[in-house]
Amino acid sequence: MTKPLQNRPAIVTGAAQGLGRAIAERLLHEGASVVIADIKGPPLEKAAAELEAIGDVRWLTCDVSDESQVRELCVFSEKAFGPCKVFVANAAILIAESIVDFDVARWRKVIDINLTGQMICMKHALPSMQRAGGGSFIQINSKSGKKGSYKNSAYASSKFGGIGLVQSAALEMAEQGVRINAVCPGNLLDSPLWKNDLFKQYARNQGVSEDEIRRKYIEQVPMRRPCTYEDVCNVVVFLASDQSSYMTGQAINVTGGQEMR
Repeated sequence: MTKPLQNRPAIVTGAAQGLGRAIAERLLHEGASVVIADIKGPPLEKAAAELEAIGDVRWLTCDVSDESQVRELCVFSEKAFGPCKVFVANAAILIAESIVDFDVARWRKVIDINLTGQMICMKHALPSMQRAGGGSFIQINSKSGKKGSYKNSAYASSKFGGIGLVQSAALEMAEQGVRINAVCPGNLLDSPLWKNDLFKQYARNQGVSEDEIRRKYIEQVPMRRPCTYEDVCNVVVFLASDQSSYMTGQAINVTGGQEMR
């Protein structure tokens, strides 16, 4: 039986670990050839070595806020596998702080990576998709792209802006056979990002324990469980495949009912 993404060239950013790595692994299982990229070289190389057992994978370090590096990434991928058919823009950072205490340089860094970096990826990936005769650009957004986030203004602003970017680019590319959509996951509470960083950030900002933060975020979800990598990957594969051929400019919630708009 033919796999839904058989022989489709794909790029995944922020893929050294966590959700990005999980997405790359799933795309390989579904038949895609994948270039993984991340700013962190050693863990990226390690991830590539492990993913080679599944399918055809290459790797290249890349800072998505640096246009020359993104250009190089797209050229590298096209030389390896041909014009890009699937691009998953996952690379992002989160710095949480109250507005009155937020260092402006750190605020701008979040916008530079999470929003401007998305635009740069589109600028260089979309022409490759046009050369391929069509493709699917998938932005990993967040439920914070739909609703403000307490003491998290930089991240939420970047994600709100990301949805506007997706909708605008989708209008530009609709007649070119290139589809552009966003996936808005809920809280991946069991991920390394949350366990190693976000629980600590949010507990400090809200003046409660890390256990209380976890309980709080679970209680906000009607399905009473956190989002998982599999939940997100299922939607990414759908958007990357021909099954979503009539969908563009959408921001799809994967939040267990926490966000419905």
